Amino acid sequence: MWQSNPNPWSKSEPVEWSHYSDVENLIIEEVLANKQPKCMLDGYCIDFKHKVQFSNADANKQRPVKRVVRNREDNHLRQELFMFDPIAPLHSLGSTYGWVSPFIVEVRIDLGLRREQLPFKSTDLIPMLVEKAAQGIIEEGRHIGKAYEAEKLANMLRVQQDKGIEEVWKCCAYLYSLESFLYKKLNEIMRFIGSEGYEHVWRSKVRTLGPFCLLLWDDPINKQMKTNMKLYRGVNLTDEQLATYERMAKFPG
Repeated sequence: MWQSNPNPWSKSEPVEWSHYSDVENLIIEEVLANKQPKCMLDGYCIDFKHKVQFSNADANKQRPVKRVVRNREDNHLRQELFMFDPIAPLHSLGSTYGWVSPFIVEVRIDLGLRREQLPFKSTDLIPMLVEKAAQGIIEEGRHIGKAYEAEKLANMLRVQQDKGIEEVWKCCAYLYSLESFLYKKLNEIMRFIGSEGYEHVWRSKVRTLGPFCLLLWDDPINKQMKTNMKLYRGVNLTDEQLATYERMAKFPG
């Protein structure tokens, strides 16, 4: 954890601590296991000996860090899941697109795959898809200043490429569940689908994020579609968005 109150060296300010992301913690623990004195992260470096993190741009900007053992119950919420969603779709995506998202359709076209060519059925595709997914994650991470996180995620996926589709899918599901830039970017892009003004945005991510999404979408374990399930998501909506969703509920077609 890192000390996050405005002035970490103040004697009068209440002390506040913030968690590193899940992926940052994985990077940190790997470096500690290798007995390295410092750990490079995106934007800053941790000095284990002096128990501080300092900015990569200005070494004088430092904050204390500490290592703690977290309880299973200490599972801080991913706040982005409850943040205001700026895009209100004009219609229900499920009723319009059915089982296959237009994003997945475009991914298959971009990769030159036939309709029946999916990772679960065509296992010879897996190494190629894994490598393209890894490269796409790295490219997206570098674009937003998360190169170290991206490299870690990509390498974790690459390790699984010769272990079969089930292990690859489990890895993709695990990576998506981690606190990192990846799930935030994927959620952001998926929310653009169905909004004509943002179609160019999600289409621009087909090449980079598409292979990972295809691997995650083609679930080889849960083969039977589940129905009659309730999915809850907390979000702050404007009056206009509420009206849109009410209209969609009344006229889902």
